[in-house]
Amino acid sequence: MSGSKFPPPFYRWRPHPWHGLEVGPNPPEVVHAFIEITPFDLIKYEIDKRTGYIRVDRPQRSSSQPPALYGFIPRTYCAENVAALSLNATRGDGDPLDICVLSERPINRGEVILNARVVGGLDVNDHGEADDKIIAILENDNVWGKARDITDLPEILIERLRHYFATYKMIPGQELSLTVDRVYGREHALRVVQASIQDYFIEYGD
Repeated sequence: MSGSKFPPPFYRWRPHPWHGLEVGPNPPEVVHAFIEITPFDLIKYEIDKRTGYIRVDRPQRSSSQPPALYGFIPRTYCAENVAALSLNATRGDGDPLDICVLSERPINRGEVILNARVVGGLDVNDHGEADDKIIAILENDNVWGKARDITDLPEILIERLRHYFATYKMIPGQELSLTVDRVYGREHALRVVQASIQDYFIEYGD
């Protein structure tokens, strides 16, 4: 529109958080994270793939709360290329790539976008599907901002993340078919992010 005062880019409708946002300012090293859940949430929220709005998935069954911000990287997809990097998975889970972001200052609301620097990840196998969790730090964070690899973080933080994802789907009396097969560092994490970008391009195009 001629003479429009709207700054570019202007969207007449809200962009879809998965498909309408950019991967990040410098992928695969620095990516955008769209946050679905915070460490303060007792409800499991997740993106509604059709509308792009946040949907209530389920109440958290146990008292365990996510130890970091949790969401996904826009314009990523977990399929064959991501599964090929997994130890034991045979296929991707068909979702955007999950990401956990560490922040020294509490962020207590979801549906925010932030810049995250990738430092490592968890190789999660859920019913034979690759369900990797990228571990990142909030870019320019005053405490964690200088971390470049998972080895730069306290072991207790990684232990908490691993324990959370190893148990958050646990139901008493039922066998758990989810395993955290390994913790990996920055170099492998960058390959996983790049593979998820390639899988997205194959599935949805540019």
